[in-house]
Amino acid sequence: MRVTRITANLSVDDVDAARSFYTDFLGLEVGFDLGWVARFQVPDNDAVGVQLVARDADSVDRLSHIVGVSDVHEAYELAVQRGYEIVHPLITEAWGVTRFFVRSPQGVVVNVVGHD
Repeated sequence: MRVTRITANLSVDDVDAARSFYTDFLGLEVGFDLGWVARFQVPDNDAVGVQLVARDADSVDRLSHIVGVSDVHEAYELAVQRGYEIVHPLITEAWGVTRFFVRSPQGVVVNVVGHD
């Protein structure tokens, strides 16, 4: 397993209310938008961007960042083997990603994502 991307999550009260700052002012494009979460990225460079999250229905904790990995199943097994707290089990979401939430030793909840 290798890390393929790290995306910062910014907690906001309302994604729609924040949209124009990132699109009109900063000139970012919308990479995707599910209403409660949206990714804003540099045009022609989807590796540079930020994600706004109003809520995540699967988490009681605020998610500070997303770590994309080459093999999410391997990452999950490694987290379990190391005894890290799994905050949300490995599942495939309706929008196509497979993910789980793990708490780092410092208490940060990380959304680990793979695209099967």
